[in-house]
Amino acid sequence: MRALFAVLLVAAAPLGATGALAQNTPETPAATAPAAPAAEAARAGTPEPDRAKRLDALFAALKVAPDEESAKGIAERIDVALTPSDSDTADLLMGRAALALQAKDFDLALQLLDGVIRIEPDHLEAWNKRATVFYLKQDFSDALADLRQVVAREPRHYGAWAGIAIICKELGDEKHALEAARNALAIYPRLDEVEEMEKTLSISVEGRPI
Repeated sequence: MRALFAVLLVAAAPLGATGALAQNTPETPAATAPAAPAAEAARAGTPEPDRAKRLDALFAALKVAPDEESAKGIAERIDVALTPSDSDTADLLMGRAALALQAKDFDLALQLLDGVIRIEPDHLEAWNKRATVFYLKQDFSDALADLRQVVAREPRHYGAWAGIAIICKELGDEKHALEAARNALAIYPRLDEVEEMEKTLSISVEGRPI
């Protein structure tokens, strides 16, 4: 999650100030045998009960973390909890997509991530990474659409909200950038980079307090 945000921040620097949600994904292939409850829940886009409780506890802890260091530790645990996969094929494709992205072969990365989303339409990291690839290709419309797919599935995904804020700000849509930044901070108050952005945008959009 923070990795996506870092990529967006780095990519934003040379782009400067240049100057959204329909879902159309194939259905998940039917299983040949009855799925286990956890796998069934994952395919339905609903975390299994234990993982859901763990995520609730982690997000609650993130909101009241006493300092930046402890917040980062909690955020790392959230990243792990949000990226399970019940498909070896999806995992393999994700690994290959990461290598393609590292090699800046964006077209191949998109093809591989499309494959993951076909297999697991609720794979948050696939939507996340595809948004990153679109952003690096300066396809901001598709990047925003994918990030909105993420927050539609997990509204507490602060990294996606931060990404939406960055892209909207670059597009000159400061009102929605401010809204997204505040959504991110409501979930992760110690996300310093977004906090600075929120301060700047609040003055630009709402003016200085009297």
